Amino acid sequence: MKYLEIDGVRVSAIGLGTWQFGSREWGYGAEYAAHQAPALVRRALELGITLIDTAEMYAFGESERIVARGLAAAGPDLAAGAFVATKLLPILPLPSIVASRAAASRDRLEVASIDLYQLHWPNPIVPARTQAAGLRRVLDAGVARHVGVSNYGLGRWRALEAALRRPIISNQVRFNLANPSPRWDLVPYAAERGRLVIAYSPLAQGLLAADDPASRRNGTRRMNPLFRGDALRRARRLLAAVREIADAHGATPAQVALAWVIAHPNTAAIPGARSLEQLEQNAAAADLLLAPDELARLTGEAERFDAGRRV
Repeated sequence: MKYLEIDGVRVSAIGLGTWQFGSREWGYGAEYAAHQAPALVRRALELGITLIDTAEMYAFGESERIVARGLAAAGPDLAAGAFVATKLLPILPLPSIVASRAAASRDRLEVASIDLYQLHWPNPIVPARTQAAGLRRVLDAGVARHVGVSNYGLGRWRALEAALRRPIISNQVRFNLANPSPRWDLVPYAAERGRLVIAYSPLAQGLLAADDPASRRNGTRRMNPLFRGDALRRARRLLAAVREIADAHGATPAQVALAWVIAHPNTAAIPGARSLEQLEQNAAAADLLLAPDELARLTGEAERFDAGRRV
């Protein structure tokens, strides 16, 4: 497993995203939530995956509770190595609300302190200094050890950090071969300042892993424009490059897509997993080294596809 050292924090380059834990929109069912999901947390820790990411809005807190059950099942030795991240939905991020919601997440996770507490989305109405005051209260109370943001542009990230006057160590954003734009500004900033970019949806909700992406157009993917006809047609060159490079390495397309993401400096990826086999394949992507010409080819195809989406 590859690890990243950020502001005194050591996290695995491949993490585990848990949006699907207990969430009806993924359609995985009650059996998955009750048994498979906690087992995935335990197996992730066994594989050396330390970054476990969840959010209060995932199944209205149930994802956090499932993560807690997984940590308990893993036992104290393995659980001690986990770096648990969760997120606040900042509808009204006033200091008292941020503090109380952070405490509620900590209690659902059954941890002494949240390793990384993140603002899930920007709130353009509440001033940055007010939101920073809430994060400062969470840090000072020991409810969380570190704070981060999610879905922030570079300007908002920097402005909130300036208001906080402490490091905002991470920014969790959509980053994959079909959505490569963070590599232009967020990744260089993170590398320069010793911060972390956390790539969610690193497989573009399965687009980059499927032999037949159209067959996966169900659940949350019905709302994803990447799974519609025009986008699927334009993605053929990108997907062909991923498959060819995967064949050359004896790897899966998903592993190639993940390896491309974490080849960027100061970048971790948090794919979800439906099965233990998928989790194990994701973890193995951390050890897949792509050649410079392969990375360049993938980047070129990614930027060509992205430019077509923005026309």
